[in-house]
Amino acid sequence: MKVICIGRNYRAHAEELGNAAPKEPVFFLKPNTACLYPGQLIRLNPLLGTIHHEVELVVMMDSYAKNVPVNMALGLVASFTLGLDLTARDVQEELKAKSLPWEKAKAFDGSAVLGEVELPMTAGTDLQNMDIQLKRNGQLVQKGHTRDMLFTVAELIAHVSRYMTLEPGDLLFTGTPAGVRPITHGDLLEGYLNGNRVLRAVVE
Repeated sequence: MKVICIGRNYRAHAEELGNAAPKEPVFFLKPNTACLYPGQLIRLNPLLGTIHHEVELVVMMDSYAKNVPVNMALGLVASFTLGLDLTARDVQEELKAKSLPWEKAKAFDGSAVLGEVELPMTAGTDLQNMDIQLKRNGQLVQKGHTRDMLFTVAELIAHVSRYMTLEPGDLLFTGTPAGVRPITHGDLLEGYLNGNRVLRAVVE
């Protein structure tokens, strides 16, 4: 199982970090040791400095696939939820300034927080009609809608499958809307999908 993450898939988020909107999907990987499952605490590593929350729609693959056409891509999705792509922002900026890879800032243990509710993909599911919200200690900090993605979920799956084989259980984090902020000890993070809470995580 691998965790595939999409960067800069919402124009407003790209702009808030001073990045140009990409002409094709930007993706990177996290190892399975990055996964933080429901009930596990987010533990801040002092070596990583400031950690930002990035709430995202996450889809899980249910079969092997390579070079998937866009019109068949959603047939590979088994389920979906929300996740947090935690980012060591200071480290990331240092790496970007040196034109180095982002893994140290993105792939650390516990950096892929998964929702407590996993929803099945059905014939009636519209992944591009999902309202996403993240509350930090009860206050709304991120809000977006999947219709504002620069690249749809189907386009993301098709694009990634050109470069690597997708496998059952693979997770695709589809990008975050604007509003990323630092987290700190004691924070309660709650993610809502179409008004329903599907993610709850506590920062130790």
